[in-house]
Parts: sequence; C-alpha cells; structure tokens
Amino acid sequence: MKVIGPGGISQTGGPSKAKTSGGSGFRLPGVGEAQGPAQSAGVSATSGIMGVEALLALQDVGGPLERKRKAVSRAGRILDVLDEIKVALLEGALTPHQLDRLSRAIRDERAQTDDPKLEAVLEEIEVRAAVEMAKLEQARRAA
Repeated sequence: MKVIGPGGISQTGGPSKAKTSGGSGFRLPGVGEAQGPAQSAGVSATSGIMGVEALLALQDVGGPLERKRKAVSRAGRILDVLDEIKVALLEGALTPHQLDRLSRAIRDERAQTDDPKLEAVLEEIEVRAAVEMAKLEQARRAA
C-alpha cells in the first residue's frame, strides 16, 4: 500500500513475504547465536547507563526555577526568625536561642549564595545579632 497524497491510497502489490535472508533484523538474544566471545559484544550496551546516571544527577541539581524556589524558602525562614526577634525585643523577652536560630539561618543562606550584595546584607544582620547576643550576656552578668 502506498499513500500518494491527502486523499488517496494506491495498491502497489500484494502482501509481501517476510525476508529470511541473513539480514540484521530483529532477533532475540541467545536464540540461534553462538555462545562465547561473539556474545560478549552486547556488554558494551551498558555504557548507555552512564548517560542515565548523568541525567539523574542533573535532575538533583534542579533548574533555575527550583533554585529560586529554594532561595525564597530560605529567605522566608530568615524573615520569620527576624520577625520573632523583633517581637521579642519589643516585649523585652529576647532569648539567646532566638539569636542562635538567626545565626544558623544566615550561615545556611550564606553557604548557598554567590551574590555579593546579598552577602553584605547577611553580614550586617549577623553583626547585629552578635551585638544583641553580647547585650544579653552583659545583662545576665549584671543581674
């Protein structure tokens, strides 16, 4: 059968018979083949697995949208901790644990960023947290 255009088909001959010549058609592995060195050539097909491993590694890295989503999540965590500290400062109930959480969140973010402006802001927040920690320690010693 031959397709000759959008509306027609033409019959070019009867059904064709399967070719039985020694071509390289579909074969089941191990059927009609000699056992031995000739069969070991199929082992080289495992090199395709390396390509799959590389694709899986790339999926773990994530694309730009995934990196942005993670960065927004980390930034939200820092902002939440900063908000808790602000409320605690206004109430006069700031604890070293809250400042420690902020320092850990900043260290985690600093390890993930390569933006110099963001690093400068994180440095300022970290310095301010250290100042507040020193104030808390002085107040404890005085009490």
